[in-house]
Amino acid sequence: MGILAVLWEKWREFRRDFYKITLAAVITPLMYLIVFGLGIQTTSHGEPYLNFLIPGIVSLSTMTGSFSAVAQNMSVQRLYEKALDQVMVSPTPLWQFILGQVIGGSLRGMYAGGLILLLTMPIRTGLIFNGWSVMIMFLNGLVFATLALVLSFLAKSYTDAPRYTAYIITPMSFLCNTFFSTDQMPMGIRQVVAVLPLSQTSGMIRSISGGLGFDPAGIVVLVIYLIIFSLISVAFVYKKKNL
Repeated sequence: MGILAVLWEKWREFRRDFYKITLAAVITPLMYLIVFGLGIQTTSHGEPYLNFLIPGIVSLSTMTGSFSAVAQNMSVQRLYEKALDQVMVSPTPLWQFILGQVIGGSLRGMYAGGLILLLTMPIRTGLIFNGWSVMIMFLNGLVFATLALVLSFLAKSYTDAPRYTAYIITPMSFLCNTFFSTDQMPMGIRQVVAVLPLSQTSGMIRSISGGLGFDPAGIVVLVIYLIIFSLISVAFVYKKKNL
């Protein structure tokens, strides 16, 4: 019931701010598609660059959508509204509260990614998106929603959330196989970037879209990130509860 209560809160927030959320999810990726995809007439790996870019933008949208849905809201609720303190003294199990926040954030990320798929449908690219693509998008959203939860516990003020976006999300947005291939990166940097969650997501979704399947090792990497971030967030919550 605690999970459903959190998801219901997220749903009401989504309905209330539907137009704001939708515009925020569409404007930046759409600019990327226009500037990079249509403005740069080139090829990547022997195919039109747009075929490389669209899966990267979809992956990027699931990351930013899920992260932003949790990071700022949880920071405000924890620091100013003291909502977390109220949850701790309520009968709601804390793990249900955490899981509800993470699932809600991931669904928001999937919504952002789905909007990009809808916008690019009129473009005849021949790309394939199937159930595996949706599962990877959802898993990627879970990872970044959990990361946002961890960072929101570390935040000392409301302004920390944008800083975390600048320090973590923005570098990954440009480095992690989204706009350009990592093949030309220097040794060492390339290996580090390759194991980041967005790189794994972009690679798998791009491989599926090209009809090549995907490497299950990418799923394992995302699950490992999810477990690590989940354990850290649970540790933060229960440490605060036991103070």
